[in-house]
Amino acid sequence: MRTADLTATARIRNAAIELFARDGFQKTNVRAIATAAGVSAGLVIHHFGSKDGLRTACDEYVLEVLTSRARAAGSSDLLREYLADPGGYRRQIQYMNRALAEDSTAAQAFVERLVSESEAVQQAGVASGAMRQSSDPRALAVFNVLVSLATLTMPPALARALGQDEFGPAVLRRLAVPTLELYTHGLYTDDSALRTATAAQEEMGES
Repeated sequence: MRTADLTATARIRNAAIELFARDGFQKTNVRAIATAAGVSAGLVIHHFGSKDGLRTACDEYVLEVLTSRARAAGSSDLLREYLADPGGYRRQIQYMNRALAEDSTAAQAFVERLVSESEAVQQAGVASGAMRQSSDPRALAVFNVLVSLATLTMPPALARALGQDEFGPAVLRRLAVPTLELYTHGLYTDDSALRTATAAQEEMGES
């Protein structure tokens, strides 16, 4: 959507997301956000009450958008969403990167929501017979979130590792099949590594 078509509230929020991501929350002031959004500083306060209120609104917006995208990681839904607004996608990724680096409340809420949703998906998959039962469902959910977060927070590095200039459709298409191969068939040809790790954990538990 063109900037001119956005409401003042959305323009302020988008400008704040970009500046918070680039400069950090503490270094970004209301006047800079207002200038970037093409509004007055008074209008920012009118809509959000304070810079803290604006930060909360940005946190909630990015949290909701990225949660839905992480949920769709590896699927055609993620590809469609990326193509619909690649600039906005990059800004939101940068914002969450900053939140994760600062260990903010938004970052913790983001991770907790992803872990809970991942565990719920696994439970449903086990119940339907589509997935195998894990010895530690919560830990497996955390691992799945690690994979999702890598997709969300490391796009430039991941793209370059695959010979691409940016994280986009070509990267997503190339990742799709190998990812599903890993989840469907596994990586190892026998269970020797699993047996070794299980035995080591049992020994540690007994000591």
